[in-house]
Amino acid sequence: MVKIVLTSGKRKTAIARATTKTGKGRIRVNKVPIEIIETDLAREIMMEPLYLIDEKLRNSIDIDVNVKGGGRMGQAQAVAIAIARALVQWFDTPEIKNLIMQYDRTLIAGDSRRTEPKKFGGPSARARFQKSFR
Repeated sequence: MVKIVLTSGKRKTAIARATTKTGKGRIRVNKVPIEIIETDLAREIMMEPLYLIDEKLRNSIDIDVNVKGGGRMGQAQAVAIAIARALVQWFDTPEIKNLIMQYDRTLIAGDSRRTEPKKFGGPSARARFQKSFR
């Protein structure tokens, strides 16, 4: 029987779905190896949960992540959340969960903030149109 773990991560409007299975430590985001993803900052955000666990554990699993929606940084954070949740579910030890929670709670709990809906009388949710007279 092959063990497979499916997890997801959401940030703003980006949704990442991660599939975890036994392997050699390959992590792919939209079928591209995570090591060659452009924008160094986005790559580092995606790899944060992987840096927290032992290298031996990291090299025992393969993670394939599909992400869509949102912008570049929202997608990177959604991928990080999906990977962190995958690690917690795969290894199923309280030590890994506590380690990730102490580092950054939003990697497991997520971030519930969303954009506020636009109201009438202005160009955005809070800003009002300016007067052009007087």
